[in-house]
Amino acid sequence: MTPTVKKMVVIPVAGKDHMLLNLSGAHYPYFTRNIVILEDNYGNVGLGEVPGGLSITKTLDLSKELVLNKRIFHYKNILKVIREKFSELDFSGRGIQTFDQRITIHVITALESAFLDLIGKHTKVNVASLLGDGQQRKEIELLGYLFYIGNRSKTPFNYPHLINGKSDDWYNLRTTETLTPDGVVKQAKAIHSKYGFTSFKLKGGVLESNTEIETIKTLKKHFPASKISYDPNGCLLLKEAIVLGNELHDSISYMEDPCGSEDSFSGRETMATFRKSTNIKTATNMIACDWRELGITTCLNAVDIPLADPHFWTMSGSVEVSRFCSTHGMSWGSHSNNHFDISLAMVTHVTAAAIGEINPVDTHWIWQEGLERLTCEPLTIRSGKIQVPDAPGLGVKVDMVQLENANKLYKKLKINKRDDSKAMNYIIPNWKFNPKKAALVR
Repeated sequence: MTPTVKKMVVIPVAGKDHMLLNLSGAHYPYFTRNIVILEDNYGNVGLGEVPGGLSITKTLDLSKELVLNKRIFHYKNILKVIREKFSELDFSGRGIQTFDQRITIHVITALESAFLDLIGKHTKVNVASLLGDGQQRKEIELLGYLFYIGNRSKTPFNYPHLINGKSDDWYNLRTTETLTPDGVVKQAKAIHSKYGFTSFKLKGGVLESNTEIETIKTLKKHFPASKISYDPNGCLLLKEAIVLGNELHDSISYMEDPCGSEDSFSGRETMATFRKSTNIKTATNMIACDWRELGITTCLNAVDIPLADPHFWTMSGSVEVSRFCSTHGMSWGSHSNNHFDISLAMVTHVTAAAIGEINPVDTHWIWQEGLERLTCEPLTIRSGKIQVPDAPGLGVKVDMVQLENANKLYKKLKINKRDDSKAMNYIIPNWKFNPKKAALVR
């Protein structure tokens, strides 16, 4: 009997978060995601996870009639119909900085993941084997994502503290105010000890640039053999970025979006100038977010490492970006935002299938791990790496009790998307986002 989709469930969920600082402000104590579950007539279950948002939830619900009772091997045709039907929802583009306004691309990604999970289970192969030219590697390397952290006690919000009464160096540090180079180094040492990371990235755009540069230098002093990168989300003026970049030359592996649009110049133009002036490799999650932007960025020689997060490119699209990178002398990487463990599995398989040279990929999972989970046994990070599952599909099984609890939290909170400005207004009254001012520089 041909496998067909007999059930589709869309479940919005919420998870706990820490007061991580970035150019957009301070993370709210909760973030949201959308989970898709497909079940076929053999009883197999396919999973997908994408960013939260009521518009994404509603569009997924509206897609059900185009998915139910369809053959799972026709998934590309099904996704094509859905993309065409809801194409106008993405006309506004990704939005400024890290604010993604797109809807349809996330709907496609959630369903693509669930279909690939089903197909993998039916054919007894893993998802990495179904993408691109098949599985390219047995393990993937991740980087340790470091943040400055705000003082949660200055807000009335219920940020998490101890996890089920458990405590260790890392669990304590991720709830502790961190605004100094030494504090960030403590983070790096803790996650090196707990997860084995040997590559690190600092999220900047928070403090005066000189302090953030000193943080990078201090990290390099303590981890001289490590790859260290820096992401100020484009808030530096080009002139300042060039000066600081040249100062960091011996400490940095690459700079992610050091500068952005400025005066009459686009972010792609300023990044090209920065790269030429400093000879430092650049990565981006801001100026090459679709094929048109990637093509222009490549023509300008503005970026060495497109960070092709599969949630924003689709899983197959992200692997195609890796092929493009390999063809054009670039290397591939992946951006991350708050996510649960289904997303962790999705990124693992995409990275395993990525073609050519790849960089250690971002993950927020270390900030989420230990708080909640949505699968029975989340993939584990050891020696800074994840072993790619050989099990059919994504290689993870949904924990319905945990999923229901996360859905109950979502309903209780009545939130749509994370708002990074709310907590900031308790730190700096009347705080407002400014793309050219670090979050605590007002």
